[in-house]
Amino acid sequence: MKKLTGAQIVIESLVAEGADVIFGYPGGAILPTYDALLDSKIKHVLVRHEQGATHMAEGYARVSGRPGVVLVTSGPGATNTVTGIADAYMDSTPIVVITGQVSTSLIGNDAFQEADVVGITRPCTKHNYLIKNVADVARIIKEAFYIAGSGRPGPVVVDLPKDVQTAEHSFKYPEKIDLRGYKPTIRGNPRQVERAVDAIESSSRPLFYIGGGVQWSGAAAELRALVRGLGIPVTETLMALGSMPASDSLRLGMLGMHGSYGTNTAVTNTDCLVAVGARFDDRVTGRLSDFAPKAESIIHVDIDPSSISKNVKVDIPIVGDIKSVLNDMLAAVKGREQIARRRAEWQKWHQQILQWKKEKPLYENGRGGRKDGLISPVQVLDELYGITKGDVIIATDVGQHQMWTAQLFPFENPRSWLTSGGLGTMGYGLPAGIGATFAAPDKKVVVISGDGSIQMNIQELGTAVQYGIDLKVIILNNYFLGMVRQWQEKFYQERYSYSAMSVPNFVKLAEAYGAHGFHVEHAKDLAATMKQAFATPGPVLIDVVIPKDEVVMPMMPPGGAMSEMLFA
Repeated sequence: MKKLTGAQIVIESLVAEGADVIFGYPGGAILPTYDALLDSKIKHVLVRHEQGATHMAEGYARVSGRPGVVLVTSGPGATNTVTGIADAYMDSTPIVVITGQVSTSLIGNDAFQEADVVGITRPCTKHNYLIKNVADVARIIKEAFYIAGSGRPGPVVVDLPKDVQTAEHSFKYPEKIDLRGYKPTIRGNPRQVERAVDAIESSSRPLFYIGGGVQWSGAAAELRALVRGLGIPVTETLMALGSMPASDSLRLGMLGMHGSYGTNTAVTNTDCLVAVGARFDDRVTGRLSDFAPKAESIIHVDIDPSSISKNVKVDIPIVGDIKSVLNDMLAAVKGREQIARRRAEWQKWHQQILQWKKEKPLYENGRGGRKDGLISPVQVLDELYGITKGDVIIATDVGQHQMWTAQLFPFENPRSWLTSGGLGTMGYGLPAGIGATFAAPDKKVVVISGDGSIQMNIQELGTAVQYGIDLKVIILNNYFLGMVRQWQEKFYQERYSYSAMSVPNFVKLAEAYGAHGFHVEHAKDLAATMKQAFATPGPVLIDVVIPKDEVVMPMMPPGGAMSEMLFA
């Protein structure tokens, strides 16, 4: 059997895994693999910074459902990926990050561009490897993809010394993987499923609370069938948006710190909370002692047993793949006469929630615009919807613009919303949007950012230009770190400590990269400017100036409860 170098085995293994695109940046310790890559049909996207590569891989994974692939060199190349790896870990995003490493004989000697990548990334990866023998390369690549994409998805790092890349070995890609100690539970316990259905059946005010796991499981269709069949309303976490169509009356919108009054009031009054693929994080629950205080039963469906009762004690845990469990629940509710009788009572509960939503709607006054002729974020999102009709993938950075988009844009489909939820990474949006275009080249992709966030990884505009990506970037520019300013206004006696920001001329900056730039300050010019920008092919940056006093409301105060929301 013909022998290949370790580098060639890496590339052949990636081909065997169906990897069609790699996001990366070459350097000395990974050059053998880059040399082998040149002879393959895999597309390589040359990023401007390794953090950008990880976010592009995340965007690709979130849209495609397959692990994204990153290829970088040792030392600073590898350490630059850590933020993106941690982001993927927090948001359960499958990526495989292959990092070059100094030769095995130099490890531990403080060699040039050496870093303990395995030690550094151990706390923020699902698993990581240091390959010391070329005979292990194919098996480890196979394991890395399996671990990244199975169970609760997450990032896997493969550290690859230079001498392992140049050593030779015969190549045979493994057909199967059997890892002792790693056997994700797919089928939920049937008795627990029956208990959950019994609890729902006996409840008067049931509520589904769904998280990002619904989308990773590909279970949006099963979720919709179940809740529509039951007539039970649904609230979504930040990461779940699009799982239920915004146009469905059962879909209440986002809950938590910036959830609506109607949604959070529903959580406060439910007597049966069904959590599906969500992890009860602090931005959802607020003060734990007052979260869902009237719930007689809390049901939690998740593939990760470590998430069960970690933050909130649940009454009925179901460990399993969400798609599988929801199918079992669909089968269990069929023919139950009591559930059919309950529907009228649940319909009254649903109507009560809709009444709460009407009492305090989101940004009711913002739809008509500001009296001073300046641009409100609501107007920008309305214009965006008018242009795209909702048929769009949106990636955001982190801050006020992120929350406004989550609150107001009507997402109809899963895998159309990309944002950094758990880690809250500024600089995520632009590269994630670029990654999304490689996963769905026929879809319109829009990035919404802030004047602070966009500057974290704005160099990736050069990547978008180099590859001719049709990407539209909307900057909501208030010349402040907007969410920081909002917290300082509400909770720090308006002491604006270092949150004001000078920004570049974004139009000239876009043009310097070879992109197109637009600038708009007045509401009367917004529609025409956005229409022109979206009609312009290629990467386009739209600098939209908004007033600094615009805030994201409602807001659950830090350490507070849903019943203590602020509205102004």
